[in-house]
Amino acid sequence: MTHAFVERYGRWALVAGASEGLGAAYARALAGRGLNLLLVARRGPPLDALASELRSNYGVDTLVREGDLASPDFLEDLCARCSQLDLGVLICNAAQAPIGDFVSRDMGDLVRVIDVNVRAPLVLLCLLLPQMRAQGRGAAILMTSFSGHLGTPRIGAYAASKAFLRVLGESLWYELRDAGVDVIACSAGAVRTPGYSLAAGKDAPGTLEAEKVVEQALSALGRGPVVMPGFVNRLATVVMSRLLPKRAAIAVLARSTRSLAQIRESKGTR
Repeated sequence: MTHAFVERYGRWALVAGASEGLGAAYARALAGRGLNLLLVARRGPPLDALASELRSNYGVDTLVREGDLASPDFLEDLCARCSQLDLGVLICNAAQAPIGDFVSRDMGDLVRVIDVNVRAPLVLLCLLLPQMRAQGRGAAILMTSFSGHLGTPRIGAYAASKAFLRVLGESLWYELRDAGVDVIACSAGAVRTPGYSLAAGKDAPGTLEAEKVVEQALSALGRGPVVMPGFVNRLATVVMSRLLPKRAAIAVLARSTRSLAQIRESKGTR
């Protein structure tokens, strides 16, 4: 199984947003399939700890790149490093998610959503997919969200960025499906990660473990264009985006995100 996965996609995988949660779960799952890992995030110490764990537990090679995906210079350096590797898997997991009414948010926070959630994946895909297509193998997973299916008050910029990734993933799935490159958008609902626990304070209905989301996403490669882990997530997506009137669905989401904003304010976070 390990050999087959490496043979199908290549020896190296890049995981953007790898320091914790879903990114770290992707890194462990890919290392378990025999892939070497290029780990990327803003915080160096968690990356170093994860890299050491992967080398010890799975015997794979690891590289760490600490930096900000919103920085064009960092992105350029990262892509230059990727060109030196037999890189066959790209996981776009890094995300910026400012919480609060749009008009109350600092413009820099909102623009950063575009830089991290939209521009960085777009640049990585533009630079890495041609090499994958030329080799006739590769995969890219774009982590999108339940909120990317519908306007979501108080996280509107984040929701819009996830809608962008979902549509982009669907488009690239079709363009590259006959070239040996598997692209999917993973539309996740609530996932039990440190970031989600900090923002939400408690689990939402249908909250999944990060490892389950990752396994379903990896298993869906080649069967895209979109995978929605978890029955509750799939049911909620159908109900909210197809059955309820849009005005009612947005109102439901507004009530959900009101608690996120209240938790953020009570903790004094931005």
